[in-house]
Amino acid sequence: MRFEVLTLFPEMIRDSFMTGITGRAAGRGLVELDTVNIRDYAVNDYGSVDDYTYGGGAGMLMMCEPVYSAFLEAKRRLGDEKTRVVFLTPSGRTFDEKTARELSGEKGLILLCGHYEGIDERVIDEIVTDPVSIGDYVLTGGELPALVVMDAVTRLIPGVLGNDDSSESESFNDGLLEYPQYTRPPLWHDREVPDILLSGDHKKIDQYRMRAARQKTKEVRPDLYEEYIKKRGIF
Repeated sequence: MRFEVLTLFPEMIRDSFMTGITGRAAGRGLVELDTVNIRDYAVNDYGSVDDYTYGGGAGMLMMCEPVYSAFLEAKRRLGDEKTRVVFLTPSGRTFDEKTARELSGEKGLILLCGHYEGIDERVIDEIVTDPVSIGDYVLTGGELPALVVMDAVTRLIPGVLGNDDSSESESFNDGLLEYPQYTRPPLWHDREVPDILLSGDHKKIDQYRMRAARQKTKEVRPDLYEEYIKKRGIF
């Protein structure tokens, strides 16, 4: 998987991505990251990439040409005519585990980070295939959402996690939140690890974890639980 990120702050993307699991995955050649600084394609010597909006309104809007030129450079590097372009925007579809798994099957992705009051709609219509939102709130730019998307996608690539089964048992994989987990010591602050987890009976442990996952989802995310029982015909 190769990520190309169109951004005004390439150092923010690189510094964050090249740490932890994603950084180790890059070091092992499982993923690649490159950035294109949109400001390198500014329309004048002052580095301008934004202008006032037609029709009035507060703030500035990123212009078409710098964004489009940065996109062409990323596309040239990837060399794939069908590369998907993920635009990080509050008005996009909500990013979830299903979307992450879908994107993890791509050979490469271009991620577009907006700033100011957004980006001229014409270039969005021209190049974007996947408008994506990480939640119903507004951030100062698209860099943090881009890092969220890349992190979620990277960990699903075979070989990235130490145990490839890890991603299969985590939250949202089966429509449920992950079951509670425990480690040593077995007693901490008068709180005990459930006896069943110390029993060594893996069949009963699996059954316990499924019940715990259902209960946690029902309490914390009733919306997910309702969808889960509908899909399985559980009443």
